[in-house]
Amino acid sequence: MFFGKPLLLNRSEFMESIKEFLNWGIHIGEGENSINITIGLLLVLTLAFFLSSFILKSIRNFITRKMDGDDRMKFVSIFKFIKYVVYIAVILITMSAAGINITVLITASAVLFVGLGLALQELFQDIIGGIFIILDKSLQVGDIVEVEGKIGKVVEIKLRTTLAVTRDDKVIIMPNHKFMSDVIYNYTQNHKTTREEIKVGVAYGSDVDKVMEILDKCAQEEKEVLKNPAPFVLFDDFGDSALLFSLHFYVKDSFKSLRIKSRIRYAIDKNFRDTAIIIPFPQRDVHLFSKK
Repeated sequence: MFFGKPLLLNRSEFMESIKEFLNWGIHIGEGENSINITIGLLLVLTLAFFLSSFILKSIRNFITRKMDGDDRMKFVSIFKFIKYVVYIAVILITMSAAGINITVLITASAVLFVGLGLALQELFQDIIGGIFIILDKSLQVGDIVEVEGKIGKVVEIKLRTTLAVTRDDKVIIMPNHKFMSDVIYNYTQNHKTTREEIKVGVAYGSDVDKVMEILDKCAQEEKEVLKNPAPFVLFDDFGDSALLFSLHFYVKDSFKSLRIKSRIRYAIDKNFRDTAIIIPFPQRDVHLFSKK
């Protein structure tokens, strides 16, 4: 007991010294209205900053662990924004713990954020849409998409917008919320190949087998048409003034399909001329009746 008492006394004095050190700072007022900015409070604030930063960084690394460099960098800016929001919350809590009345500040901030939220509603929708696009991989760079009747190849996916280049080298800037609310056709979602179609009509009385042979030959001779799956021809219908056929074939790059189709149409026209197969004009029979 004799040897333990001084040790206990020293420990008590040491803890008291630490408490005094942590309580040292600026003290304004007394009672409930007092404001106390102490070293202990500042240490807690610093620790909260480091802890929140570490937790957010760990969450970001967990979410982006399987992403490539570009997508990972996009999430850095998102988590920076979240970190600033958390820092503001920590500062407000610390101010409240110090005895500062933050009710007016919170009320004013709430009104401000409501106004900003209404003004920036579409911006937030775009950012959320960009996050979902990156996470679920519903859209990737190189995909061919159709938006509002325009076809483009995706060249860049940002947090707010997606950039695509059309077949005539014009850039389409699409807000990301469109990919959440509108119907978007992604030609290359499942795979890079797409099936294309060319329709043609020939005159009644034409050799049907010969027509199908020419159509198949024209597709087979086009170098950018895939051999597997093989092209095929369908006899679609008996039209008003023509026998209707459709040629179906597969290409690797649907972005070039217009030029591929044009070359095949040239070949079809040439082969039809060489074999005397006629592509008829629309015909109408007009009957005239005279009154006697």
